[in-house]
Amino acid sequence: MPIVYGGNRVTHVAASLAAGFAEGDRLVVVQGNGDLLHIPEADWERASGSVSTAVEAFSRMGTVTSDQLKAFFHAFADYLEDDTAFAPVAESNASDVERAAERGRSTTRLVLSGRMRADMVAGLRFWADSEVGRGEVLETIEHQGWVLEQVKSGLGAVGFIFEGRPNVFADATGVLAAGNTVVFRIGSDALGTARAIMDNAVTPALKDAGLPDGAVSLVDAPSHAAGWAMFSDPRLGLAVARGSGSAVSQLGSVARQAGIPVSLHGTGGAWIVAAETADADAFASAVFHSLDRKVCNTLNSVCIVASRAEELVPVFLDALHRAGERRHAISKLHVTRSVRELIPDEWFRPATISRAEGDVEEPRAETIGDDHLGVEWEWEESPEVTLTVVPDVGTAIELFNEQSPHFVASLISEDREEHRVFFDLVDAPFVGDGFTRWVDGQYALNRPELGLSNWQFGRLFGRGGILSGNSVYTVRTRVRQTDPDLGR
Repeated sequence: MPIVYGGNRVTHVAASLAAGFAEGDRLVVVQGNGDLLHIPEADWERASGSVSTAVEAFSRMGTVTSDQLKAFFHAFADYLEDDTAFAPVAESNASDVERAAERGRSTTRLVLSGRMRADMVAGLRFWADSEVGRGEVLETIEHQGWVLEQVKSGLGAVGFIFEGRPNVFADATGVLAAGNTVVFRIGSDALGTARAIMDNAVTPALKDAGLPDGAVSLVDAPSHAAGWAMFSDPRLGLAVARGSGSAVSQLGSVARQAGIPVSLHGTGGAWIVAAETADADAFASAVFHSLDRKVCNTLNSVCIVASRAEELVPVFLDALHRAGERRHAISKLHVTRSVRELIPDEWFRPATISRAEGDVEEPRAETIGDDHLGVEWEWEESPEVTLTVVPDVGTAIELFNEQSPHFVASLISEDREEHRVFFDLVDAPFVGDGFTRWVDGQYALNRPELGLSNWQFGRLFGRGGILSGNSVYTVRTRVRQTDPDLGR
């Protein structure tokens, strides 16, 4: 069966999709690329029910006091801190990790460690103790006989879809502080952990604080179709997606088609550019400290100007090697032809590289095409980076703007004018002059982060790349008329 998409293109229904389609199911056609997304009726109903619960809860959030909101965050934190309440969460997480490992899935971000648990508690305490501005008057304009006020208000039910990171589950409840409600869908790897957090911490905390039922709601379904259904519901005030680049892009397309504003947090990978005036020690330190673990703001691609290549390539290799040693692993390197002759031959010999599926014997260094600089390397214990040599910083900027996800760029240079030009020309929301891992809401802004947005799909309207609970709001306009005879 032909399906028209994008206004002037045609795709066709595959036999397998047609065979599995039943009465009550839905089909979403992604207008950008013609993807056909089959949503079974059960997934649609489950997602719709969760959104309905969150929307209904939002209609009652206007009666919730600030003290109740603070009580919820404190209670949520208390349950996570309490070893008895947390025991089922830890047990469920251990089972999730074991199952993911058996399937060869990455478990780096899935493990709910003691540190992650402490960070979740600290984030919740932050929201409990902070004034996020619900009802804050942002601007007052006085007229003759009347006063106008711009007032900060809740946006609505916020939908979150994210990968298996249990801490996001806690961080994202921060949107309640601004008067919103939240509905989650978490990846199948961490679904058991999410259920346990809901049952043993979130739901009891909501009840203790007297918040509306459904102010925090979980779409309890492991399928991708449930996520497509959730982001097809125009009742959401905002759709937030975190995960791999392709999946997030697809979810963003689905939400936009439904008329929902989106905040996407997908493809990552930071770039470091070493300029002609780069200090070698500063460069080595920036590389080393940007590779402590694999997250979106981890160093992914390095450009060294040709005039300093012979000196700085060995500096880079040493820093990369030390980053691997820190993790008790061997680092992995990808190089373009421009730098191949500067890499010692032993780097191209087989080595044991730590992958999600286990240790793999493969060349420690491989040559890639000049058009692959933007590929984000997903790694477990073995830090993995791309290296190229460029004629000058201007060329590095062009390559970043052409191939990167437009996320994090750092320039190592002693020339302040060069930094000014770099900031003006590089198309990234996060720009620095050292290590890249500073790009984090908690670390940089001292408040829990819901996600980091790149500019892969264009610059963001009216906000920065760090999405936090207090940045999800709308502005209402209120008038106070002092002259009863006022007219136009």
